[in-house]
Amino acid sequence: MAAGFPEGFLWGGATAANQFEGAWDVDGKGASVSDHCTNGTHTSPKRVTIGFEEGTLYPSREATDFYHHYKEDIALYAEMGFKVFRLSINWTRIFPTGMESEPNEAGLAFYDRVFDELRAHDIEPLVTISHYEMPYALVEKCNGWEGRECIEYYLNYCRAIFERYQDKVTYWLTFNEINAGTQPFGAVLSTGTIKGFEGSIFDIPNNPQARFQALHHQFVASALAVKYAHEHYPQFKMGCMIAFSAQYPYSCNPADVLSAQYEMDIMDWYCGDVQVRGAYPYFAQRIWDEQGVKIAMEPGDIEALAEGTVDFYTFSYYMSTAVSTDPSLAGIEGNLIGGVKNPYLESSDWGWQIDPEGLRWSLNEIYARYQIPLMVVENGLGAFDKVEEDGSIHDSYRIDYLRRHIECMRDAVADGVDLIGYTPWGCTDLVSASTGEMAKRYGFVFVDKYDDGTGTLARSRKDSFYWYKKVIESNGADLA
Repeated sequence: MAAGFPEGFLWGGATAANQFEGAWDVDGKGASVSDHCTNGTHTSPKRVTIGFEEGTLYPSREATDFYHHYKEDIALYAEMGFKVFRLSINWTRIFPTGMESEPNEAGLAFYDRVFDELRAHDIEPLVTISHYEMPYALVEKCNGWEGRECIEYYLNYCRAIFERYQDKVTYWLTFNEINAGTQPFGAVLSTGTIKGFEGSIFDIPNNPQARFQALHHQFVASALAVKYAHEHYPQFKMGCMIAFSAQYPYSCNPADVLSAQYEMDIMDWYCGDVQVRGAYPYFAQRIWDEQGVKIAMEPGDIEALAEGTVDFYTFSYYMSTAVSTDPSLAGIEGNLIGGVKNPYLESSDWGWQIDPEGLRWSLNEIYARYQIPLMVVENGLGAFDKVEEDGSIHDSYRIDYLRRHIECMRDAVADGVDLIGYTPWGCTDLVSASTGEMAKRYGFVFVDKYDDGTGTLARSRKDSFYWYKKVIESNGADLA
């Protein structure tokens, strides 16, 4: 039996403004990329539209309306015993187009109220500065992060929120799942390199040059923000956030082993090495050559990366994938990338394979490489939830998923990994980033909101709510 979790371990939950907050045009907020995305389903992809179509549902517009329910939601988190709550600031609530010289006071004031409410309940905010919602005006102006001017726009945003919340926020993450930019789907989610595009997210043109150049600009922006924070607000702890993809060779065929290593180099280590070690990894040039990419760098970029390394490393973990060079094998879906079906694993309702042991393996791999504190800031099971006649929601499947992953985290701590926190994803039901639907629910708290846009937005506790409360009370000792 593993020893348990360290004293002061940060138990909590995670959300994102664009999937949770709603109030998309309230109090001066501008449109972000997510506000231009329609709803979709597991089988019918969401779309991006340049203008807004009459009669089309854009789920991020209302989402599950944290904007008007934040006191109620935070009270529920306090009831569960949260020590930390991961949320993001909506860039376009502070700078509606991303290009203004002065911030929007109404937007700043909203987050003042949120942070004050969290502090009143002794909950530490963990703030993601940019979480899949860059201003759409910057897509139109400079193809999102492909334009180098986004670095200064982002830094202007960072300076404003650092100054405003310096006494309310300690833990910051510069970008959510920054490595999404290594994948074609990341053009809409992360880099905003979709100028002039309209259509299904699966039809976005694959432009590695734009994405990898955009990633370089994000790296520089992140490093400069970290350096600025360290110099002006030494109390801040600055982190990165990676969508970690544990990838196993399907067989002991050396070709499969090398292929799995190569995929992890691109997906996991490329971005992590830049943000933690402060330099591009040794294999970066080969990736650029094979994808036909030439990174334009300016004097000072390399130095900036070296000077702006993060204090802690956070990541999402939902599943693992297997990698094979055999094209006849059945494929599976996943978070940002897929792979081939691992015959030793079961799958969720959305086809994501469930692998708790992969989380322990990932924690050990990451910690061995970087030797800085780690946090698992997204983990959970997207599933269909049924509301019984008496209003109860019996989500034993979610409890089982989380229990098994927490057990493996506990083993990783016993292995010697410096794990400081855990924030399961979508602690209150929210809109799925990948499919744009409500049916794929993650929360401990059910929200009465549906894929046709209807619902009262009423909150109710699932069985997992009471179970997670007990887990936190026992610091992970009682998982029954």
